[in-house]
Amino acid sequence: MNHVTHPTRPNLRSVVTAPRPAPARPLDLRVRAQRIQIDELIVDDPRKVLAHAGQAVLDDPDAAALLGLVPAGPLPLPAAAALLCALYDTDVLTAMGLRLTRHTTRVSASDQQTEPVSLVRSTARDQED
Repeated sequence: MNHVTHPTRPNLRSVVTAPRPAPARPLDLRVRAQRIQIDELIVDDPRKVLAHAGQAVLDDPDAAALLGLVPAGPLPLPAAAALLCALYDTDVLTAMGLRLTRHTTRVSASDQQTEPVSLVRSTARDQED
């Protein structure tokens, strides 16, 4: 029953709610990161490397041309190894006569106001005799 002298007041708890936090917006800091991975390999079987590289020159003449290799030209062992490394993953290279001896990852990151921060991680594979 409502009295004229005491009007009914609405329950404020049901009307007023706590402010909702604004959704988090990504902060654009313009950070640039560069990752360089270096695999150091040695040639275990030069004949296999040269044979696989000779086939790779025929299969991908454009990649071979970047190294100065042509199908009828000479195939130096360093260029042959470089071609195979450019075309295949490390696991495949093992079957082609190459062996991974060290893997190094270099990462550098910086924003527009600071000098780059760098990290170098290197792992060496056990030498098998």
